[in-house]
Amino acid sequence: MTEVREASRPATLSVVTLTAVVIGSMVGAGVFSLPAQFAAETGVIGALIAWAVAGTGMFMLALVFQRLAVRRPELDAGIYAYAKVGFGQYLGFFSALGYWASACVGNVTYWVLIMSTIGAVAPELGEGDTVLAVVLASAGLWASYAVIRRGVREAAAINRVVTVAKVVPIVVFVLLAAFAFDPSVFVDNLRGDPDAGSLFSQVRGTMLATVFVFLGVEAASVYSRHARSRRDVGRATMLGFLSVFAVFASVTIVSYGILPMSEIAALRQPSMAGVLEAATGEWGSAFISIGLVVSVLGAYLAWTLMAAEVLFVAAKDDDMPRFLRRSSGDDVPVNALTLTTALSQVVLVLTLLSQDAFDFALSMTSSLVLIPYVLAAGFAVRLAWADRVGRVVALIAAAYTAFLLVAAGPQYVLVSFLFYAPASVLFVMARREQGRRVFSRGELVVFVVSLAAAVVAIVALVAGWIAI
Repeated sequence: MTEVREASRPATLSVVTLTAVVIGSMVGAGVFSLPAQFAAETGVIGALIAWAVAGTGMFMLALVFQRLAVRRPELDAGIYAYAKVGFGQYLGFFSALGYWASACVGNVTYWVLIMSTIGAVAPELGEGDTVLAVVLASAGLWASYAVIRRGVREAAAINRVVTVAKVVPIVVFVLLAAFAFDPSVFVDNLRGDPDAGSLFSQVRGTMLATVFVFLGVEAASVYSRHARSRRDVGRATMLGFLSVFAVFASVTIVSYGILPMSEIAALRQPSMAGVLEAATGEWGSAFISIGLVVSVLGAYLAWTLMAAEVLFVAAKDDDMPRFLRRSSGDDVPVNALTLTTALSQVVLVLTLLSQDAFDFALSMTSSLVLIPYVLAAGFAVRLAWADRVGRVVALIAAAYTAFLLVAAGPQYVLVSFLFYAPASVLFVMARREQGRRVFSRGELVVFVVSLAAAVVAIVALVAGWIAI
């Protein structure tokens, strides 16, 4: 029988380390793709509105995580635990599952973007979507797995160093692009493409991209069991969010002063490299490309740890099968880490079937996390209504997450149920291990709805109504 070992001395993380984890989780593949992602949808005015909406909504969501960490300190791995306490065990399981799957798919975007970056000088890698690119990315996937198995402390220390290393090229990009800024180009990009539709539709088109880059704002709450103080969780959440938001908005806006929108939208990913090349020459592209590789590898470490942490805590709470609660003496949830890496590997292979590997992985990452965000905000509303504290913040956060579901559209939300429905087998396993009835009446309704959505998604994919 496999031995179950609990870590005798869990890793203790300070507010500085937790802040680095939040920044490290948020600064990844997304920020390097922002110029093209935004320019393909909207002009400067739409971009400013989109950042105002996304910034306000995510700020409120960050405040929600900050307040819940302080007011409900007994809830470990926040985003999953909040859904469970607020809406029951099965929806809590859905939250853990969606957050975990989102992290796994998000990790795939990192490897696709690394291969695409190297593909600029090695055409065999294409845009990260060739067989060779998938083989090399798979090797990197499992090499990172070996590093993370060494322990939470080691991985957190690496992430802290890498966070500094990867923020530097992004800040340099903003400064150099601001120096090369052309006001006439910026003015020409104000209104966007006349054929892009209404301003609302332009803003709506950027929402999945903003969700993707803001993923990680909840990172400190996921690691709450490791924090020296639960108040450190809230502080790290706010410090990380505010600093990264300033960087994200700056990267997008200064790019509109370098190239016409149509040229930015057509840039190869990572589009930041193309923008800086236009501003400074070829060395700018090389500089950003190197920064991207460092940034993405650091973000990958942080996200893999977070994904495994959610499965581990859910298993300790009997919401996932018992085999996922096993940890090494170094406080690493080994089986959860293995399952996390395995899912990333499966999705990495699936990118070979998609029309655009990066866009597919980005959109799926954002769509999968929407249900966990909606449930966490909903729990905050219930809690605020009960004691009349923080109602406005909770309501704005809930409204924002609901808007994200609408903005995402049905395509990727439907496809996300291809993860949710089959993975419910883990919930069934956990219930049977406890000798309990698998589904209550309400839980059965949720399961049937998710199963029906998965069937509709399969039919839509086969019929060509939606495509990946």
